[in-house]
Amino acid sequence: MSDRREFRDLAEPEEAREAIASLDLAPDPETVPLEEARGRVLAERVDADLDVPGFDRASMDGYAVRARDTFGADEADPATLELVGAVHAGAEPDVTVERGTCAEISTGAVMPDGADAVVMVERTSEVVADGEEDAAADAIAIRTSVAPGDHVMFAGADIAAGGRALGPGTEVTPREIGLLSALGVDEVPVRGKPTVGIVSTGDELVRPGEDLHSERGQIYDVNSYTIAAGVEEAGGEAVLYPHAGDDYDEMERLLVEASEECDLVLSSGSTSASAVDVIYRVIEDRGELLLHGVSVKPGKPMLVGGVGDSAYVGLPGYPVSALTIFRTFVAPAIRRAAGKPEPRTATVSGRMAQQERYSEGRMRLMPAGLTEDGSEDTLVYPVDKGSGATTSLVEADGVVVVHPDTEYLAAGEEVEVQLFSPEVRAPTLFAVGEDDPALSRLLDRVDRPRYLAIGSREGLRRLRDGVPDAAVVAGDPDRDPVASLDPTGDEEAVPAEPIGEWTREWGLIVPAGNPEDVTGLADLIDRDLRFVNRDGNAGLRTTLANALADVAGERGTTRRAVTEAIDGFERAVRAHESPARRVLAGDADAGLGLRATAERLDTGFVPLGTQPVRTYANPDRGDKPGVVALREAIDEGDDVFDALAGYGR
Repeated sequence: MSDRREFRDLAEPEEAREAIASLDLAPDPETVPLEEARGRVLAERVDADLDVPGFDRASMDGYAVRARDTFGADEADPATLELVGAVHAGAEPDVTVERGTCAEISTGAVMPDGADAVVMVERTSEVVADGEEDAAADAIAIRTSVAPGDHVMFAGADIAAGGRALGPGTEVTPREIGLLSALGVDEVPVRGKPTVGIVSTGDELVRPGEDLHSERGQIYDVNSYTIAAGVEEAGGEAVLYPHAGDDYDEMERLLVEASEECDLVLSSGSTSASAVDVIYRVIEDRGELLLHGVSVKPGKPMLVGGVGDSAYVGLPGYPVSALTIFRTFVAPAIRRAAGKPEPRTATVSGRMAQQERYSEGRMRLMPAGLTEDGSEDTLVYPVDKGSGATTSLVEADGVVVVHPDTEYLAAGEEVEVQLFSPEVRAPTLFAVGEDDPALSRLLDRVDRPRYLAIGSREGLRRLRDGVPDAAVVAGDPDRDPVASLDPTGDEEAVPAEPIGEWTREWGLIVPAGNPEDVTGLADLIDRDLRFVNRDGNAGLRTTLANALADVAGERGTTRRAVTEAIDGFERAVRAHESPARRVLAGDADAGLGLRATAERLDTGFVPLGTQPVRTYANPDRGDKPGVVALREAIDEGDDVFDALAGYGR
């Protein structure tokens, strides 16, 4: 009977990550000489044992003065001070600056007693006694006034004794080495590098440099070297062990030896379900097997466990699979153990979808999103709401580094985007506009779409600028919001192509059973009810405002007067379910919303009308696959509309 091991219960990828994360790979900290510290990670805090600088020093060449002696001095009426000597860098001052005197001083030199400021040499002139043409100057004309502390770096200004210089977890780069040198640190406490033993298995493997017999089915050992390089790149220290065949005793000997000497043992090969693959049996006999087989391709035959006091991961034998599994699952664990940051991300080139002005004279890290035009060329658009807006990161794919001298990035200009992740790709469809439950379901039928629910008004603005592929707009049929794309009202100039439409019923969300007996907008205006509205970009709010304008006309008053009478008209929330959730929480008596929302959340609903929802495409991208897919999803979306209360064509 065969003893073949079957892969019956494959672990999910996240289970594999959790299993590897549970393994202890972290070595003990160590101390290394400063010259060997580059690239290492600090294991503990480093405090300053001395002031840096340790003395008050001049920050430029010039003359050390008492600031008060220069007050009122200018080009027309300089102050003349007696020159009493000079102070050079690296020398102890042997002069004292008293009232009416000054001393020549070099950049970095110790400030002499009595001086509290430095006048740069360019704002001074030498004064020579009459009749002594070749004589040295005995006085200096100061042609500017200075304040105490000007052009002086005081002791401890860089870092003061007892101050926190560097914290644990800091990667030591040339900058940190410079600071440590300034503090006189010659040995650095760093996190240990996890040692990773690498054992390649399989009777068919031959190490490079040895004779290869292809007729025997032999191949060169690729994995030992590629994985070792990956270990070093991740911050570990690779240890190569002799090649092991498929013999149980030899496999056991090598794995136990590696486990006694390393923090992690990696093997490649001998992890599949073949009867001759014995590694999983060794791990079960001499350690612990946490999982055997992962639901991932490539790389299904993966082992995670431990041997002795060492962690163990078995990689697949095929080089591509082995390296893929290593980079995906193992390298992050090694980086964490070594305290190393995630690797730098990939970059992609593209053309600016719109002009972006910038003239602040500083390097700009501009969050940017990616999309593609109808020709599948990558377009880049800015996603920048300010440094405090975290949604810039959510909506962006990477960062464009803008040079300080750049006043603007022109539409069509080539730029490079540093991606947040190497896996980032431009979406097949980039659409913006109204948030809508039917749209969410329709987008499920489009491959890799990106949709920003920023509201009808903002969506129209972005479509006008030509950035997105499409915009979804909710508005009244007699007050077509597309006209707002063109301030002249000339709809022929509107850059939009209709690709689909549906309707939704809107009204007031109230508590189940409608305890306040709300019947319409008049109750909001005339009664003391707490209301929650949508934000100003929402098409639903625009429709409500138009309905209130109609009520105001009937009453012979203004829309402003009507809206001011509603308690909470300016109490706005962004998402379409948010008003309903405020009502459910007891924070409001009524909220603006959809019948579909009321049914889903089991609230009461007071109908006020039906609103069209229209999708408009960028006319230059009507044939883009993502736009075509959205058009088809809408055309074939009757099942979606039928499943949502209040929806229809």
